This record gives sequence, structure tokens and C-alpha cells, in this order.
Amino acid sequence: MSVCLKRQALHETASSSLPVLFIMVPSCLVLPSCQKHVGCGEVLRVESQTDSTSTPCGSSVTPDFWDMALSEDRVSSWSCKQVAQWLQEEGFGEYVELLCTQHRLDGLSLLALTEADLRGPPLGLTVLGDIKRLTISLRRLQRQNQAQLEELGLRPTDSLHAGLSLGNEWSCDGADRRYNGGERTCNGTELRLRNGDRSGYSSGGTLCHTHSNGRCRQNLAGRLDPEVWKTVISSFYVFFVFGFTSFVMVIVHERVPDTRTYPPLPDIFLDSVPRIPWAFAMAEACGVILCYMFLLILLLHKHRSILFRRLCSLMGTVFLLRCCTMFVTSLSVPGQHLKCASKTYGDTFGKIQRALAIWSGFGMTLTGVQTCGDYMFSGHTVVITMLNFFVTEYTPRTWNLIHTISWVLNLFGIFFILAAHEHYSIDVFIAFYITTRLFLYYHTLANTRAYQHSRRARIWFPMFSFFECNVNGPVPNQYHWPFNKPAFMKTLIG
Repeated sequence: MSVCLKRQALHETASSSLPVLFIMVPSCLVLPSCQKHVGCGEVLRVESQTDSTSTPCGSSVTPDFWDMALSEDRVSSWSCKQVAQWLQEEGFGEYVELLCTQHRLDGLSLLALTEADLRGPPLGLTVLGDIKRLTISLRRLQRQNQAQLEELGLRPTDSLHAGLSLGNEWSCDGADRRYNGGERTCNGTELRLRNGDRSGYSSGGTLCHTHSNGRCRQNLAGRLDPEVWKTVISSFYVFFVFGFTSFVMVIVHERVPDTRTYPPLPDIFLDSVPRIPWAFAMAEACGVILCYMFLLILLLHKHRSILFRRLCSLMGTVFLLRCCTMFVTSLSVPGQHLKCASKTYGDTFGKIQRALAIWSGFGMTLTGVQTCGDYMFSGHTVVITMLNFFVTEYTPRTWNLIHTISWVLNLFGIFFILAAHEHYSIDVFIAFYITTRLFLYYHTLANTRAYQHSRRARIWFPMFSFFECNVNGPVPNQYHWPFNKPAFMKTLIG
């Protein structure tokens, strides 16, 4: 219901020639000049005096005030000039030029303004104190105009708990927020308060703001879009990279240096530790156990599509880099026990057949695949380390036993690779370093969404920007049973 401000008839008193104004307010109204509620049906008696005595809100009544109060009683109908006056009265006069002149902020856009809008482009405010104070004023204004927010499709939501609530939050397009295990999410940039357990968020509440960069479709509030079609693309990407890697390994095998001319290079670890014949099989066994652990987590994780997409994109990128390094430089074999003489497969069809054999056997000796020349850098170390980091990242921090087992398998797997004398120490070190750095960089960018504000990041990491543009902040560790039966599993895990 619209709020109207009516001025009743003026009357002259016998003792004074000054007019007295009686203002009827039929419903609650926010007076912009003082930001106070006027109760329903109340009558304000404002005397216009020549000595500029104070009005009920503590300031003299000016013509601009009457223009704003009488002709533009709804905040959503404020003009840029009235918004500029509100900013001046709230103590943010220095931002009038930026908000009202450059970006033409009116009352409607003022109600929809969030802290994320203030921080991000195109506004890009950098003074933290001003951002917080202006956000508090905006929340107060939104709380005082809940009816208008509902009319505009900006539905006010429950206030934040634990002293964080200074006004009501709202969600775009009238979409309700949902709680999932103590988590509150929304579209766009999120500012989250997480407790020590990665499996959920503090029940005290979460600060969420919406911000659209105009490049990606924003998700519905309260959920992470699985975007299965992107996961399918990432699967094709990693399968293509694995196939390409297998073909490059065939080419590299043809260029393996002769051990009689190029003996194994000096290596401190390999020269100090005797070879253990069964160690490489144990390293692959560690990788298989880690793989089963991750598959179980992937099956039960609520956001399994995002997890699998990230695994495919990271694994594919690391192995694509590995193709370049082992193709450019051919190292001599690390041990005399390796029968890796240069081998020619003849025509292209023979090379493709050999590449398919390597690809179908996952390059593992447990499946009967023997490769040579792929020493810079260790693919086994990449797989074991990547699986370990995914297991520890996407399980709660309180699952200490799972994390310990995962790290033990990772470290023992690396030791067994070296003890088998299948790779140089530098191969394993570089593989571990590249894998961990890429994993950490990827998740740091994804969790902070810093790439949204960096054109350079979008240019250098186009695939990352494509896969992660609609993932809003850290992925919560929530689990549920993906099948309808048995029913007790849904209750137990969900």
C-alpha cells in the first residue's frame, strides 16, 4: 500500500501570525532527513518559525525537506538528488560524486545496493571503515522499507544473529535463502563466517551479498549449481589429455638414450638407498587405495559434480604440462635394472595401438604396462598427491583419521617410487611441488573469487574462469546418500 503524506488546512491563531502545519501520516513512513519512523495515524505539529527552532527530528525544516517528504515519500522513488542529500546527512558526502553523478544512483538502486557492490567494480571503494558504515546505513534503510523491498521483488530475509544483524538481508528475484546444515548461501560474492569444522558454517549466521559481474549466470539463492554439462566437458578434457600423454610417451620411448653411452645420472637418494624390487607395486597400491577413498567421498558428497570437475581440470592441466617437459628433454634411465632400449613402433598405426595400450592400462605396471623415458616429471607422484589433497580438502577437519591415512599413503607412495629407482629424486620433487602449488592456487582463486576483479586472471586462466564462474566461494562439505534405497542410508548420511 502506498504511503502518502497529506498536509491539512492551515489556521491562524489569534496570538500568532505564524502558520502551523499539521501532517497526517496514515501509515509508517521514513522521513529521509532524520531516518526515524513516524507511527501510523500520528499527527505531527510543526511550527514554522523565523528563528529556525528545531523540528521534531532535530533539524530545521528546509524546502528540500518538504520536496522530499511530500512529493517523493517512497524511497524507491527518490531521485539522484535526494539520494545525494541522504548520503550527505549520513556523513558520506565524499561519495556523492561517485554514486550519484557518475553512476546515477537513485532510490530504487539505493535499496538494492549491497556491500559487495561497494567493494567490487565499478565502484571499488577501498576504505574499509567507510564501506562498513555505509553498509550499516543501507541495512537500516532496507529494514525501514521492507514493504517497498517486497513490492520490488527484493524480499527481506531473517536478520543475522550473534550481533551481526544491523538490518535485514534480501535475495534477488524473490528467491528464498535456505539453510543446509547450518549454512546460508546466496548468489554472487559471499562473505562467510566459518567455524573450525569445514563440514558446516557457524549457526550464528553468514553475511551474504549478491554481486554480478555481468559475465556469468548467477545461481539461485541457497544452492550451488552442479552444472553437469561443464563436468562432462572437463571429463572429455582429461580423457583427451591422458590419450595425448600416452601418445607422447610412445614418441619419447623412441628417443630413450642408450645406457651404454648415457649411464644413470648421479642422484643422492638413489645412490644411498638400495633398490627394493617390489616398491613400485606398493606405490601403485597406495595410489589405488587413495583412489577408492576419493571415489567414496565423491559418491557421498552433495556437490560431487563440482569436485569431479575440479579433479579433471587440475589433473588434465598437470599432465598436459608433463607432456611438454618429457617431450622436450629426454633423460637417461635412473637405474641399470630398467630395460629401456630405444624402440621404434614403425608406422603411425603401430604407435596409436601402443598409445591405446598405455591409456587403457592407466600407465600402471599392475596392469602390465611398462613405459620408458617419461622421467620429467613423475606421473605417479602427481596422481597420488592430487588424490591426497582432494581427500583432505573435501572432508571435515575433524576427520583426523582419514586425513592421517591419506597423508601416510601419499608419503609412503613417494618413498616407494624412489626406493624402486623408477624415477630420479628431482622428478618426484618437481611433481609434488607443481601438483600442490596448482591445487592451492586453483582453490584460492575459486574460494576468494579474486579472478572476477582481475582481467589478467581471466586471460591467463580461461578454462578456470569458465569452470568456476558460477561457484560462489568455498564448497561446503555436506554429504547425502544419492540413492532412494535403502531409506536408512539417506537418514544416516543425509
